[in-house]
Amino acid sequence: MLRIGILTSGGDCQALNAAMRGVVKGIYSKCKENEVEIYGFQEGYKGLIYSNFKMLTSRDFSGILTVGGTILGTSRQPFKLMRVPDENGLDKVEAMKHTYHKLNLNCLVILGGNGTHKTANLLREEGLNIITLPKTIDNDLWGTDMTFGFQSAVDIATDTIDKIHTTATSHNRVFIIEIMGHKVGWVALHAAIAGGADIVLLPEIPYDIDVIVDAINKRKKAGKRFTIIAVAEGAISKKDAKLSKKELREKQEKHKYPSVAYEMAEKVQKRTDQEVRIAVPGHTQRGGSPCPYDRVLSTRLGSAAAEAILDGDFGHMIGIKNDKVIRVPLAEVAGKLKYVDPQSDIIKEARLSGISFGDK
Repeated sequence: MLRIGILTSGGDCQALNAAMRGVVKGIYSKCKENEVEIYGFQEGYKGLIYSNFKMLTSRDFSGILTVGGTILGTSRQPFKLMRVPDENGLDKVEAMKHTYHKLNLNCLVILGGNGTHKTANLLREEGLNIITLPKTIDNDLWGTDMTFGFQSAVDIATDTIDKIHTTATSHNRVFIIEIMGHKVGWVALHAAIAGGADIVLLPEIPYDIDVIVDAINKRKKAGKRFTIIAVAEGAISKKDAKLSKKELREKQEKHKYPSVAYEMAEKVQKRTDQEVRIAVPGHTQRGGSPCPYDRVLSTRLGSAAAEAILDGDFGHMIGIKNDKVIRVPLAEVAGKLKYVDPQSDIIKEARLSGISFGDK
């Protein structure tokens, strides 16, 4: 009997269901249904810690290819707290191991992003058979060219910019669109290029407000009545980038803005004679059906995860490089982020197309 556990952890995104479907279909393509038991842990690692699970069959994964979210539910369980006992003194790591061994699992399949992979690697180090799949709209997982959820989020962010364009052309305004991405700017970068934004601000390229104001004024002098600025959540000014974490936190507590878009709006409003408006697509970027690209990618990765399980080759994240599915050791993935390189070709090409990154 092959016993497989599966869970989705961290923020949700499109194609989680599609990826799980790929795993299960891959398993059943080589095994009879009565030879497999699938345990779905509810609400991510929380389900594994507190032994909250349900038995699943192939029918549970039928018809979910196009469904967003996750049929198992998810939750955020910070890695830094995994070694900290819960309010009842429960050792979370030991509890997860106990659940795994109680169910006599052959493998645990974990779908998640950076924090999720840290915990997955911890469980691998504790002796559990682990296979992971790269889920995050941020596309910031090291070891894979692409994560599922990213392209769907880019499509939604781009659609927001597209829609702002039509109202922007009707008014003499600056529109600031806040796009998800606290530590990395992949979604903002791709959406800005695809949507034809005039300025894009990324966490990896600290901005200068003088440069942004100058870019807005140049557009106005050229007869362009509006400016669209795409701002990643984690965008930071050159001045703030020089501060220590403590100094930055103190500054943010003193000048509390709802988000970076509101801080940017105040700065631009004071320095120009144009009206400023804000659009925050927020969690719509995580929602809805996965785009066709993500359906294909997640199905490929899920099927490849099934193959690794059947091979007995554990301790890997299933990723993709140069359109080839690969197995990346978890030890190499955990704790590493894939940032936007300010010197990369895509940045250079975006600059050539006329996009300003607010830095020079």
